[in-house]
Amino acid sequence: MRESLWLFPAIETVHLLGMAALAGTVAVLDFRLLGWMLRQKRFSELAKRLLPWAWAGFAVQVITGTLLFSSEAVKVYSNPAFRLKMLLILLAGVHAMIFHWTVYRGVAAWDDSVAPPLGAKVSGLLSILLWIGVVAAGRFIGFV
Repeated sequence: MRESLWLFPAIETVHLLGMAALAGTVAVLDFRLLGWMLRQKRFSELAKRLLPWAWAGFAVQVITGTLLFSSEAVKVYSNPAFRLKMLLILLAGVHAMIFHWTVYRGVAAWDDSVAPPLGAKVSGLLSILLWIGVVAAGRFIGFV
């Protein structure tokens, strides 16, 4: 990949498209949890429609991220921004599991509510902050 003029930028472009799909869908869900948008929509319906796109974006991220990492593994592995990005992705995944095991189990009670419960709002805020951190740390990889 290092010897190709176009392969690395092409894979990086696809990585960015995957990031847009993942971050965009997660942001919509988080903003709904916070009660900032689409308040008339049921959260469960939004999740049903958007989570497949989020998972597709995540799959693209994993595949292209692995390819990008493999092209400069030694250099990138020691980069503190890369390590922070990986930690934040792990934390975002753990957070999503905890959300689904706790707050989302009771979605039937607040699904139609314009103002979700405090737990849902806290979860949405934490999620959006974690994913902003992932994107920011990813941007910093090339500069640290």
